[in-house]
Amino acid sequence: METIQKEDTKAIVEKWVNEYSEALFSWAFYKTSSKETAEDLVQDTFLAAYNKIDSFKGNSQPKTWLFSILNNKIIDHYRLSAKTTKKTISLSEDRAYEITEGFFDEAENWKSTTINPIWNQDEELLDNPEFNTVLKNCMESLPEKWNFAITSKYLTTKKVAEICQDLNITVSNYWQIVHRAKLALKNCLEVKWV
Repeated sequence: METIQKEDTKAIVEKWVNEYSEALFSWAFYKTSSKETAEDLVQDTFLAAYNKIDSFKGNSQPKTWLFSILNNKIIDHYRLSAKTTKKTISLSEDRAYEITEGFFDEAENWKSTTINPIWNQDEELLDNPEFNTVLKNCMESLPEKWNFAITSKYLTTKKVAEICQDLNITVSNYWQIVHRAKLALKNCLEVKWV
């Protein structure tokens, strides 16, 4: 693709907005569960595309390029929210370990195999805005490192090695943190989601 002239930039980006806004919004909403955040991320994506359109060489489809920008915006969003979230109500790592220890016996086997009835619902919980609010609050109550690990694993396209590098931890420590974070989330949801 030849270098795009400035006068063409506006027309090209307007065309992309018309063609790809809905798909980008759907992806951003799926990743954030917030309409406002998704709208902001899509707007930021098109603004970044407009400002960096000279770097688009046409080696991929515009939609692929825009999704790449959006995914980076989503990662930045979670990175920033992990740093700026008030942690006054969050668990300390020691307390989180204490809570999750209760799930295992001395031989590291599950103490109970019963499943809480809230997990046997027919509805898709992630489609329920009230559940998403409770889930978000439970995520925010995790220790910062645990929140970042689980958010990076499930809500971004980052590889384990990258996440470990960001957290400055070993891979085995990472998997333990993710496991403990899931247990802490399960416990929080079972207490707060009625």
